[in-house]
Amino acid sequence: MSFLRTLTATALIAALPLSALAVGGDSPPTPTETTKKCKNGEIWDKKIKKCVKPDGMGANFDDDTLYIAARELAYDGQYDHAITVLYQAKNRNDPRILNYLGFANRKAGRVEVGMGYYRQAILIDPDYYLARSYMGQSLVEQGKIGAARVQLREIQNRGGRGTWAEEALYQALHGTADY
Repeated sequence: MSFLRTLTATALIAALPLSALAVGGDSPPTPTETTKKCKNGEIWDKKIKKCVKPDGMGANFDDDTLYIAARELAYDGQYDHAITVLYQAKNRNDPRILNYLGFANRKAGRVEVGMGYYRQAILIDPDYYLARSYMGQSLVEQGKIGAARVQLREIQNRGGRGTWAEEALYQALHGTADY
């Protein structure tokens, strides 16, 4: 990467709110009642307006709701709670579910388990560049810079230029951020 690209990327990142980098990707979630009010792995049920266990009596969450809650829990550092929520998904082969199982496990210190989930997500959807970004960030953490750069090129070649996924991995490769 050239000095000009690094300077341009740094200026872009500094000038834009993080949500602007989410186009076509995934940025850290905005906290909701799930992390503001709920405790011990409970998630906010909008219908009854209270915190409930995702697998509790009467809890009837669709996979999208579980995914969103798990992302929020994972970014809040509640990795095992996020995993518990993701295990409630009806479609455990959804690349989004697999990706966040990877993210939560990696962040909880179970790096190889996390890498396995990233690989599964990519096998199902080779163009799912968010899984490639998180996998690449894990590779950076492991000191496998060449392999991380391969994931960055895959993101770029598969339509992920200018996305949060590309920028997050680019930042990780340059030591300016990690997710």
